[in-house]
Amino acid sequence: MIKRLFDFFLALFGLLATWWLIILAWLAASIDTRSNGFFIQTRVGKGGKLFKVIKIKTMRPTKQPGTTVTKRGDPRITRLGAFFRRTKIDELPQLWNVLIGQMSFVGPRPDVPGFADKLTGEERDVLKLRPGITGPATLKYRDEEELLAGQSDPEEYNREVIFPDKVRINLDYMRNWSLRKDISYIWQTVFK
Repeated sequence: MIKRLFDFFLALFGLLATWWLIILAWLAASIDTRSNGFFIQTRVGKGGKLFKVIKIKTMRPTKQPGTTVTKRGDPRITRLGAFFRRTKIDELPQLWNVLIGQMSFVGPRPDVPGFADKLTGEERDVLKLRPGITGPATLKYRDEEELLAGQSDPEEYNREVIFPDKVRINLDYMRNWSLRKDISYIWQTVFK
């Protein structure tokens, strides 16, 4: 209950403080990508329930089915999109997801359907958490796109190395949760 109240009031404050930036970013992304500047995608939430995550669009639309893995230098990322990703402006619309209870500020990043299906045994406990905008796994893999760019098979590396490590980190987060740690993760995300 404490975590949810913290999320609600911080998201409300965040939306009131940044709504103008979200609108400007949406307009700029709409012009930059020549499409709706909001990126809306189905993700897996708490209890395995699907929801629509909202972000600022940073990639050009493509007709070809592609990978869900993004590496640094991906040609789909626009120049403005790279700026939004680097500054995390693309993440701001997720404050709405937090406000309405689909997400939390801190927790495992919400995966696309398919990854959560691979969880077995106690790994499935990760689904007891609301997905987060940031968290210990997000901070550890802050440079994930660059790490993946250095791999011969980024999808395999993500599936075999990064994803299992994130599950382990998120289970540890769940078992050792504290509001103080959540505040620390948010602080590190914003100021590092």
